[in-house]
Amino acid sequence: QVQLVESGGGLVQAGGSLRLSCTASGRTFKEACVGWFRQAAGQEREFVAAIDRSGGTYYGDSVKGRFTISRDNAKGTVSLQMDSLESDDTAVYYCARTPRTAFYATRAYVTALASYETWGQGTQVTVSS
Repeated sequence: QVQLVESGGGLVQAGGSLRLSCTASGRTFKEACVGWFRQAAGQEREFVAAIDRSGGTYYGDSVKGRFTISRDNAKGTVSLQMDSLESDDTAVYYCARTPRTAFYATRAYVTALASYETWGQGTQVTVSS
């Protein structure tokens, strides 16, 4: 049904920047929350950032102050600007979308894996020391 595609991953040096984009088939982000999660090899999937339908943003503690999430409703895209990258940021990054929401989003909701029903394939980000 809904398809999400991430792009922008790659290999960067520590301290560098990278911008990831999530594109949906159709304009499916406007009435839903969109989140970014990451999963390092052998680790559990971790919340990175999210943006709700009203434009409110949320960040995981490990990326706060370094990453910025934004959306462009006209283009149907959500971006994740990653600055001051560290080796610990190395992971596969996934874009995810919640069902259409008719309630006020909370941090607990947008940070929970179970809140999201649609996931992209993921894009690899590797940060070298």
